[in-house]
Amino acid sequence: MTESFSFPFSVLLLELDEAPLMRTEQPKMIYLKDYQVPDYLIDETHLTFELFEDHTLVHAQLVMRRNPEAGAGLPLLVLDGQQLELLELKLDDQVLVAGDYQLSDSQLSLQPTHEQFVIDSSVRIHPESNTALEGLYKSGSMFCTQCEAEGFRKITYYLDRPDVMSKFTTTLSAEQHRYPVLLSNGNPIASGTEEGGRHWATWEDPFRKPAYLFALVAGDLWCVEDTFTTMSQRDVALRIYVEPENIDKVQHAMDSLKKSMKWDEEVYGREYDLDIFMIVAVNDFNMGAMENKGLNIFNSSCVLARAETATDAAHQRVEAVVAHEYFHNWSGNRVTCRDWFQLSLKEGFTVFRDAEFSADMHSRTVKRIEDVAYLRTHQFAEDAGPMAHPVRPDAYMEISNFYTLTIYEKGAEVLRMIHTLLGAELFRKGSDLYFARHDGQAVTCDDFVKAMEDASGIDLAQFKRWYSQAGTPQLVVSEHYDALAQRYTLTFAQSCPATPGQSEKQPFVIPVALGLLDAQGNALPLQLAGEAQAQGVQRVLSVTEAQQSFTFVNLAEQPLPSLLRGFSAPVKLSFPYSRDQLMFLMQHDSDGFNRWEAGQQLAVQVLQELIGQQQRGEPMLLDPRLVTALRSVLENHSLDSAMVAEMLSLPGEGYLAELAEQADVEAIHAAREFARARLAEALFEPLWARYQANRQVSRSTPYQAEAAHFARRSLQNIALSYLMLCNRGEVLEACVEQFDTADNMTERLAALAVLVNSPAEEAAQRALAQFAECFADNPLVMDQWFSVQAACQRPGALARVQALMNHAAFSLKNPNKVRALIGAFANQNLVHFHAADGAGYRFLADQVIALNRLNPQIAARQLLPLTRWARYDAPRQALMRNELLRIRDSGSLSSDVFEVLDKSLRTA
Repeated sequence: MTESFSFPFSVLLLELDEAPLMRTEQPKMIYLKDYQVPDYLIDETHLTFELFEDHTLVHAQLVMRRNPEAGAGLPLLVLDGQQLELLELKLDDQVLVAGDYQLSDSQLSLQPTHEQFVIDSSVRIHPESNTALEGLYKSGSMFCTQCEAEGFRKITYYLDRPDVMSKFTTTLSAEQHRYPVLLSNGNPIASGTEEGGRHWATWEDPFRKPAYLFALVAGDLWCVEDTFTTMSQRDVALRIYVEPENIDKVQHAMDSLKKSMKWDEEVYGREYDLDIFMIVAVNDFNMGAMENKGLNIFNSSCVLARAETATDAAHQRVEAVVAHEYFHNWSGNRVTCRDWFQLSLKEGFTVFRDAEFSADMHSRTVKRIEDVAYLRTHQFAEDAGPMAHPVRPDAYMEISNFYTLTIYEKGAEVLRMIHTLLGAELFRKGSDLYFARHDGQAVTCDDFVKAMEDASGIDLAQFKRWYSQAGTPQLVVSEHYDALAQRYTLTFAQSCPATPGQSEKQPFVIPVALGLLDAQGNALPLQLAGEAQAQGVQRVLSVTEAQQSFTFVNLAEQPLPSLLRGFSAPVKLSFPYSRDQLMFLMQHDSDGFNRWEAGQQLAVQVLQELIGQQQRGEPMLLDPRLVTALRSVLENHSLDSAMVAEMLSLPGEGYLAELAEQADVEAIHAAREFARARLAEALFEPLWARYQANRQVSRSTPYQAEAAHFARRSLQNIALSYLMLCNRGEVLEACVEQFDTADNMTERLAALAVLVNSPAEEAAQRALAQFAECFADNPLVMDQWFSVQAACQRPGALARVQALMNHAAFSLKNPNKVRALIGAFANQNLVHFHAADGAGYRFLADQVIALNRLNPQIAARQLLPLTRWARYDAPRQALMRNELLRIRDSGSLSSDVFEVLDKSLRTA
């Protein structure tokens, strides 16, 4: 399962003391240290669903037994259940009456009389009114489920925890004309018709699984079908189900699925294990997708892709998410997590796997650049905020709040570091051992690391601190060159800032991939003191101490280090590069990622200088070295176009805010816009030449969702975004022509975005109206229309967003719409969201209050921009906290929102 005036801080602390966060019933904190094995196990789960328009009946038979690992005796059986109307309950065929069991809002308790027994229950639920989109709910006219993490307890009474694994047999019954397609996990084993125009189907999953992997779909769906022959020559049926109007948008997802299956066999030796693999696209979904065994349920945004309606980024996202959920079949389903504290066991590992897949499908360097840019802008901010937590948390209140970038993206970086330390061959050996040793089990992060240790013989005890310590480590590097002895020493000092609940940190294991360059840019041989000979021109150093030095010998001149190549560890690196040295690395470093990184560091230094000038009221002056560096990139036609596009992209406002001790949003915005405008004027000729050449190819070449075409369009569009800053008639004409005649959404949406952000108001309004008229019946495309306007940095942004909330295509009940409009404004339009009058904060608080009643998961995620109040100036801190307090006082809060609020208001 895919961001000044004196105000005494003592006043803020006093407010916390005087206004504690209150609830009538405070959610319970759950701790990793309290984990205990389940008292009972469920060997077989037999479910029957009777689906009606105004309710659903769920009949469950649970074949249970005492867990031999839990001790002697027969303790009380406590089943999870929420929002269920109990109709009947039996124990070993004996009907139980009210005095035989205890019922609360969240649990059903009863006393077994034997070590092996059968529980039968019937409940009534209401999926038609379930706006939280957890458990069984309706998306449009379709029934579907989302059970991760704890949604199954809203379907029937159960041991809803990942370490209880059972074999499931599921029967669905519904009106045939409304719901001709009835799906569940596993393989279909029987079907038939009933009286009254109803029909039924039974599915059997031969593999034990926890309840969070259960899935059900019933609807009027069309299907695209294909087959895949596995490495053992089994034919697997592949089916992607969508609503009829979307049947022409799924071929890319099908192609991506087949690529994923082949890649997983070749790289990890993992073969698919059922006779059929299914994907269903639904419009209302809290996440990107869900890896339910054999029946993956996807947000439609992660399935539907066609040139005319989906951008290149959307095509790549579909490919990556399809791969991610398919890879979960082994890293998450066949081997699952023992408890939710181990969530990164499956998610971090699978994100790493899907990132490697995408790197193999496209440009490895560009993929790494994209991932690191996202990590540093968003996950580093999470590490520095009130919701900071380790990759393996030690406590949570609401598990849905821990589907975070730390679990997913940082978790993947932890796996990447193990891969770097062990090498590809030993990592594969370790993963083979892990899958073989734990197939069919629910295990822990420690079990994964132990498999890697046993396969490689490498001690990873200290490395495991990455799982238990929160925060982003800082790595400060200094150098010393002894010309006489021809010795070059690098000294690494690591530290990690305090995070909630963790004031002190022990040293991490930080793998630092590096190379050394001579004055001509040639790679130097790397021989450490004490070694008999050099060992290549790139190597990985393991920094394991708070301060540690490494000395290289036989170097006739002082080298220039290329550090943290490929971003070999998720740390903040500090080395005193001069701007001239960074320009040199941009031109000569053999590591593509570090060439980009040198450009980013150069741009950061220049932008921070401009920010300072803006804050002091001085005229802003752009360092000409940035112009020179980017001109050399533009004029280097040997570089991959996607790499050129990435190097032309200045660090975003969010990343610059993250680097600042106190974020000055106006100064950051002004400095970055000034730099973009000056670069556009200075580089107009090469930008215009590049744009025209690429646009000419676009006009004469049919759209293809392939890496080379993605690269060409990305360079074309970033060139256009710069050129439109020059306010020249020929560029505006070219932009309008691209919007009007593009045969693909990538070029059309890029043209729309630059028009909307330009002074060409008339052309922008015409384009917006034309776009909306053309795509009014396509919800996903309209989401992009919302986002373009929400992120527009022209004056009046908040008023536009508020007006768009009344648009017929917007609904607060649909997570995609909320993310597209409200989320885009709060996370991508920082200068307007952080307006000095606090209007942006008030707007977001209003939406969180409304969403809390509709969909608590989405409410908690939308709340996050307000939780980072401590990063801003004192007036904004006060305004943001006031809105947090207003949310607190708005009425009964979900546990999702309560936890985020509680942690944020207690931030010191």
